Amino acid sequence: MTINEIQDEIISEFEGLNDWMDRYSLLIDYGNELPPLAEQYHTDNNLISGCQSNVWLQADYTDGKIHFQAESDAILVKGMVALLIKVLDNQPAKDILDSDLYFIERIGLKEHLSPTRSNGLLAMVKQMKLYALAFSAKAE
Repeated sequence: MTINEIQDEIISEFEGLNDWMDRYSLLIDYGNELPPLAEQYHTDNNLISGCQSNVWLQADYTDGKIHFQAESDAILVKGMVALLIKVLDNQPAKDILDSDLYFIERIGLKEHLSPTRSNGLLAMVKQMKLYALAFSAKAE
């Protein structure tokens, strides 16, 4: 699936929920489904700065695609990074770099996050795009 197809799928899933408590619950479910990050990746190099909570992000490049893994010590943040992984995992670096992550605004996430959580979400997106930039430079 393309990045936009996955985003549209997420938007449809969230649009079915009118109550923000239900949307938070779905976000938490995404976080709970995220596989645990191996302890070896809980390093300072993988820690995303700009997040109020601890978020570790590991990226690997295999067969022309980037594979992301992550962990957070905050359940809501873990759900946010799980959504980002669902959208960007197993995609070519160029597609990640060119992506417009419109689902964040369309599901109302941006307006329902505190400023610090919003900054953390932007830091996660930035880090994922930096990995894509680094892997695309190596591939050339």
